[in-house]
Amino acid sequence: MAAELTVPQLSAKHRPTLDQALSAIRSRAYWSPHPEHPKAYGETAPADGLAAFEALRGTRLDLGQPGTDGWTGAEVSPYGPELGVEYPHADPDVLLPAMKAGMAAWRDAGPEARALVCIEILARISARTHEFAHAVMHTSGQAFMMAFQAGGPHAQDRGLEAVAYAYEEQTRVPGQADWSKPQGKKDPLNLGKSFTAVPRGIALMIGCNTFPTWNGYPGLFASLATGNAVLVKPHPRAVLPLALTVQVAREVLAEAGFDPNLVALAVERPGEGIAKALAVRPEIKLIDYTGSTEFGDWLEANARQAQVYTEKAGVNTVVLDSTDNYKGMLANLAFSLSLYSGQMCTTPQNLLIPRDGIATDAGHKTYDEVVADLAASVGGLLGDDGRANALLGALVNPDVKARLDAAAGLGEVALASREVVNPEFPQAVVRTPVLVKLDAAKPDPEAPYLSECFGPVSFAVAVDTTADALDLLRRTVREKGAMTVGAYTTSADTERAIEEVCLEESAQLSLNLTGGVYVNQTAAFSDFHGSGGNPAANAALCDGAFVANRFRVVEVRRQA
Repeated sequence: MAAELTVPQLSAKHRPTLDQALSAIRSRAYWSPHPEHPKAYGETAPADGLAAFEALRGTRLDLGQPGTDGWTGAEVSPYGPELGVEYPHADPDVLLPAMKAGMAAWRDAGPEARALVCIEILARISARTHEFAHAVMHTSGQAFMMAFQAGGPHAQDRGLEAVAYAYEEQTRVPGQADWSKPQGKKDPLNLGKSFTAVPRGIALMIGCNTFPTWNGYPGLFASLATGNAVLVKPHPRAVLPLALTVQVAREVLAEAGFDPNLVALAVERPGEGIAKALAVRPEIKLIDYTGSTEFGDWLEANARQAQVYTEKAGVNTVVLDSTDNYKGMLANLAFSLSLYSGQMCTTPQNLLIPRDGIATDAGHKTYDEVVADLAASVGGLLGDDGRANALLGALVNPDVKARLDAAAGLGEVALASREVVNPEFPQAVVRTPVLVKLDAAKPDPEAPYLSECFGPVSFAVAVDTTADALDLLRRTVREKGAMTVGAYTTSADTERAIEEVCLEESAQLSLNLTGGVYVNQTAAFSDFHGSGGNPAANAALCDGAFVANRFRVVEVRRQA
């Protein structure tokens, strides 16, 4: 097929971005090519993006995929409106062979061309960030600004980060080498050698409900950049953001002279549950999954023909030992507990507080005082309904509300959840967090703090000492996993002890955050999301290990 986008054109446009991304993953310094502020996209971008989103509602999104045997789609926004978008339903017996057909040319294009095509896909998505933000908002329940930032530039950063790692890992080995081995008085042995990064096969990306693009883009672009075709299987309640992504990818691939079927969409009919069937097909060689531990464990155990990357559940913990900025600590924790109604995989759940209290710059604070002050800080932050709606968004599904409602019966409630009315979307289920007091004094294998309670639920757990807090931290990370760990201490010895636990148990640690950076936020190109070293996730977003096993280097030797 004729290419409208040539590699030289893409190189002139995007090679500087690739070089900057490569520099950023090496330096770990702040960098992003994707603007966070809505106004950066032009004066008309907000209205244009909303209009584009509204124009999608009630339509059929025809991607021109082979093997389409019907249409499906039943998304309802957590804010109330039905989206009414129909998507192609695929016959995998037809679609998967079509996807495989374009892989040889994609492989032969080489790492640089693949990286540049991927960056063009991300650039076109970036230009439509406002449209994508509404799609993310109305499938995940995120408030608009969070959907804009996390679902837009931050997700695009994570995709570009994966492309950079993929390029770096594939180019560690030269494409060509002349090999000459001296033989003394005899003529040397001479060979010409070529080395090709060869993809594993078709990758299956299983999307999640809460962060369809942020969690989806790393695996999608890591697989695509390493030469694999990618079948995108969205969560049935969050199809639109990933369907639009697939649409853009197919357009760019075709314009660059490649088979658009290298990226395709698989949407299930209501109740169909196609992920299990797809995951064990012999054509599927890579799987990326974000979601429940139960299904993640199933994939790891049963999709034996594939390399499986999972991000599952964990019990995120904050150890409160002491602080020299009590007010800042409370404000930082209040925001962390409230953001997106606690529906982030990085939101703190367990706050471990010595029962005798903690030392602070405002004097000694008892356990009860710390809990009461934190409850007051959350209450103050969310006291204004307008601000509460902007921070909380909407509960993504009824299961979250059920867990929230049940949490009040698990212990003494230090902060009750309250209903917040969203005047723009009165059907949205908006709730403030609940904070429940629990005690670790009596060992209880069924204690609520020993398992994840996903949603706006946190436990203030009384422990005898900071040492006991570290023992409990170690246990929960080792047995249940953790995406994040936070700690507050003014003691160098305690800081070293906390750090040692996290190093030994492979948990990402944030110490003494009192400003505008929060434990549940990570920055692409600098912060690792997950470690791959504890049960919460078997991979990190993003490091060399996340991409290096998506391809193999095949060598051809020729007599010189």
